[in-house]
Amino acid sequence: MHRFKRIVLIVLDSAGIGAMPDAADWGDEGADTIGHVVAVEHPPLPNLHGLGLGNIHEMPNLPPDSKPLGSFGKAAIFSNGKDTTVGHWEMAGLVTPHPFPTYPEGFPERVLKPFRTAIGRDILGNKPASGTEIIKELGAEHMRTGKPIIYTSADSVFQIAAHEKVIAVEELYRMCKSAREILDGVDRVARVIARPFVGEPGNFTRTGNRKDFAIPPPAETLLDLLQAAGFATIAVGKIASIFDSIGIGEHLEAHDNAASIDQTVLALSLAREGLVFTNLVDFDMLWGHRRDSEGYARGLEYFDSRIPEIEDPMQEDDCLVITADHGCDPTFRGSDHTREYVPILIYSKSLGGGVDIGTRSTMADIGQTIAENFGLRLKVGTSFLNQLK
Repeated sequence: MHRFKRIVLIVLDSAGIGAMPDAADWGDEGADTIGHVVAVEHPPLPNLHGLGLGNIHEMPNLPPDSKPLGSFGKAAIFSNGKDTTVGHWEMAGLVTPHPFPTYPEGFPERVLKPFRTAIGRDILGNKPASGTEIIKELGAEHMRTGKPIIYTSADSVFQIAAHEKVIAVEELYRMCKSAREILDGVDRVARVIARPFVGEPGNFTRTGNRKDFAIPPPAETLLDLLQAAGFATIAVGKIASIFDSIGIGEHLEAHDNAASIDQTVLALSLAREGLVFTNLVDFDMLWGHRRDSEGYARGLEYFDSRIPEIEDPMQEDDCLVITADHGCDPTFRGSDHTREYVPILIYSKSLGGGVDIGTRSTMADIGQTIAENFGLRLKVGTSFLNQLK
């Protein structure tokens, strides 16, 4: 068994790798986010290929590497869901038996009526939409009327968009807190999200003042265990909001893939021992939901080009784990997430690589492996740490 002082866990948000056996129950039979992007767009991915991405399952244009530097496998989503919160919670050892509610027809009056009362004004929108498209559509009316724009997505989210000159950011946050209190019981969505924007009609831009109001994890996670044991828990990008900042020692803010990679490299200079947990949001937000396979391919290519920057500062007793939280196949119909396996790539300068860890029954195996590395144990998951010798 090998013990690493630092583990860097990077989640390529939505980068699934093939439909799960129950995908048809979710309307996702045949989905394969990475496989289809590679087949359609042919992105050069020398570093991911060298770590063993092509060894996980057969993919056109990405053959298996005969001597991969990393170990490889894939994991099923055991939880009942296919969204960001469910995926991240499961890999941290918390299985979700019931999916969070979604609103493909918009939110019902039982939610909107108390929300209007709480904020003292009417609303616009109330439908699933792209965040950039709905402010194009309703931004001018919002500026005229002062009514906030309410929208959702395929995720379990209640999003409030408002122009910063019409509704101040702090007031928008108060509206989100009101919504968070109202959205309970059967309507307990995973996240309420403030989506401020600026600009003029025809030229609106979302700002970096986004804020997520998530529900707290209902039980102890890997992050709680690590923090209680005195190990560093550094969250990069969206991770802190997914866990409602619980179990997180330090949050490094980042709003896109480039910044998240920068902050991950920075985190390696901050943590002596513990976990760096990073989410790369652009795969899902910019390319998966918008069904942009070319953008997705360029995103994979960009991440691939920066892998050496992450590996270079790693010591012999550090370990890099690359995975995903669900699928969002940009070549698939609709704009929803897809029920897929997630890839697992493991690399350390002290390991020989080339180990096939197989198909794991749950993403909690990732968390259990990290937990065992630090002498801890989660309630669910089977560690593959001893396979990495």
